[in-house]
Amino acid sequence: MESVFSPFSPDALNDNLFKLIGSDWMLITAGTPDRFNTMTASWGTAGILWNKPVAVCFVRPERYTYEFIEQEERLSLSFLPDTYRKALSYCGSHSGRDGDKLAACGLHGAATPDGVPYIREARLVLSCRKLYADDLRAASFLDPSLLSHYEKGGFHRFYVCEIEQILRAD
Repeated sequence: MESVFSPFSPDALNDNLFKLIGSDWMLITAGTPDRFNTMTASWGTAGILWNKPVAVCFVRPERYTYEFIEQEERLSLSFLPDTYRKALSYCGSHSGRDGDKLAACGLHGAATPDGVPYIREARLVLSCRKLYADDLRAASFLDPSLLSHYEKGGFHRFYVCEIEQILRAD
């Protein structure tokens, strides 16, 4: 079933972002309407920075989606209903380099009118424009115990993104 989305003001967002990002998870999607990739993420935040509504997401350079984020100016954050938990797990444990993740887990891509790809089954989509990117560095950690998150992989790049549009499924 295809969702119908309506534009939505960031000021009217009543969802608990701690739960949405940390517990429910999100799909970070980047690329073009014809060629994109998505990945599951549970690290991020949202708020106001530089007088703009922003979302901040974290992506390791090893992830296939990283290449798409680096190539494009915009990305989306899609939040799916609980019924898609297995699909979210699949998208977080399989690489788009190895096959069509969306087809494998029953998800479908869509795009905003200005060409930002997102996941059609989402109940909430943040369409974002990158404003700033930087890499986490070992020397900058004030709490060394956090370095345990990096024993097997590279440090995340973080992206501060302006939330240009919020879409909510009707």
